[in-house]
Amino acid sequence: MVGEMTYELPGGPAPEYYPCRYGTSRLVFRGPRRRLEGEYVAVFGSTETYGKFIETPYPALTEEALGLPCVNFGCVNAGVDAYVNDTALLEAAGNARATVVQIMGAQNMSNRLYSVHPRRNDRFVNASAMLKAIYREVDFTEFHFTRHLLSELEKISAERFRMVREELQAAWTARMTMLLGRIKSPVVLLWFAARQPTDDVDSWADPLFVTREMVDALRDRVAGVVEVSASETAVRQGTEGMLYSPMEEAAARELMGPAAHREAAAALGSALSGLLHLRH
Repeated sequence: MVGEMTYELPGGPAPEYYPCRYGTSRLVFRGPRRRLEGEYVAVFGSTETYGKFIETPYPALTEEALGLPCVNFGCVNAGVDAYVNDTALLEAAGNARATVVQIMGAQNMSNRLYSVHPRRNDRFVNASAMLKAIYREVDFTEFHFTRHLLSELEKISAERFRMVREELQAAWTARMTMLLGRIKSPVVLLWFAARQPTDDVDSWADPLFVTREMVDALRDRVAGVVEVSASETAVRQGTEGMLYSPMEEAAARELMGPAAHREAAAALGSALSGLLHLRH
């Protein structure tokens, strides 16, 4: 496998991600590639799970705590769509002792208003007739990314945007319900964000447009919900300990650092130990 280009930085070279694939899945994951044999925990999620700019992301830290392989199926900018129809990943989850699903935002998935790229879920593909009817004055060919599209629609009309947000939230709930129904191992939902889950529907913080009510609606379908909101101490550390090139600094500032990943691993490890009856 060919590694990504590295940069010499004050904190050392950028992480070696060892990009790899599993089975027939066309998604690219962080390696090294693991054998999907014996006992393991499958971890689904987006950029935080992948661990972009993080030398040892929370799935690897959780593995150290559990003494049980935690296979990182995190994918940069993934939404629920990346997993719900991927038979190879669903099979891997079904063979796992448990599956962790990071709660991902509602913007990076196809819905009745627009479609996204099936693998690069942050890429906007096209608007539906419904969205074009709601925003007749918008030229949708100007947009390439979902968050840019949504932020512009909100600027044009906050009143009309409420319809958009409600559609995304309804689609997220339906798609998450579908995904949870297709995973045949016990599922632990992981809220891993800089904010706590609230019912503030106007929040633009990640995971985008996901409220506490939406998370609570899924509790009966999962073995547990682990909520990790980065502590003030972790937030204050900013990009300390992250590894990135100068060109990537702005992107790194949008993500949580190593301290937050340690907090996530501690909470997740405790929950999984109880669920799997592991002794240490």
